[in-house]
Amino acid sequence: MRELTLALLQLARPASLDEALERGLAGCREATERGADIALLPEMWSNGYDVHDLGDAAVKKAWIASAVGPDSAYIAGFRAAARELRMAIAATYLEANGDAPRNTVSLINAQGDIVLTYAKVHTSQHTEEHHCGAGERFHVADLAVRDMVIQVGAMICYDREFPESGRLLSVMGAELVLVPNACILDRHRVDQFKTRAFENKTALAMTNYPAPYLNGRSMVVSPIAYAAGAEGEALETVVAEAGAGEEMTLATLDIDAIRAYRKNAVWGAAFRRPELYAALTDPDAVPPFEPDALVH
Repeated sequence: MRELTLALLQLARPASLDEALERGLAGCREATERGADIALLPEMWSNGYDVHDLGDAAVKKAWIASAVGPDSAYIAGFRAAARELRMAIAATYLEANGDAPRNTVSLINAQGDIVLTYAKVHTSQHTEEHHCGAGERFHVADLAVRDMVIQVGAMICYDREFPESGRLLSVMGAELVLVPNACILDRHRVDQFKTRAFENKTALAMTNYPAPYLNGRSMVVSPIAYAAGAEGEALETVVAEAGAGEEMTLATLDIDAIRAYRKNAVWGAAFRRPELYAALTDPDAVPPFEPDALVH
């Protein structure tokens, strides 16, 4: 049995970029001491998801200036830590991108190499996040962990509310999807998240911010919904879930069991009829899927 242990770093918002790096690195060190293979930070950790009150030109200019790139000291710090700790780190940040910084996560392997950089595709156009530039594609990458190589993808917060995000990552081969998050996780969003794992036969790991800013509930969900394919007992798929406060939550996934389930369960890609799905990519949508007054 080959296992993978994830650490969800449910940390209170940092007050500065320097604090984000310092506290993020401290969390990663504790995670590796507790046996984690991957550490996942909440959404846009570099500035604590600060995309508010940008109507003032000076405030917006300072916000744009706070963005960092994959070649920044911030990411270099996490790369060095990954090499030192021999663990993978999913570092999140406001990524420099001209006048429209992007909401981004970079997955760093245990050798300190960036194997995946993903910018949020579904930016929340109905919130202040409309100031962010949107990513243009999803990615799946090989992540070597000890004696195995895992196919890992990413989506960020609002992405998970679109079933197309999880399905696309699944058909691209993702076995695990990392989901940095920054929103209230109520029962509907939790149920939705569990459904993404179930319908795509993909494990999901999500880290959120704690109260009082948000409500925590970071979680890891397994795709294994039945004890034996579609014939056995229905199982609880939440492997671990954090409380509301600041904490680190660890969860261990049986990768061999997930791979066996992916081969044998009836959901996912095997019985798709993509030749019938053309309307999904038709930009001429009908209500309630057409653009509306919520868009800035």
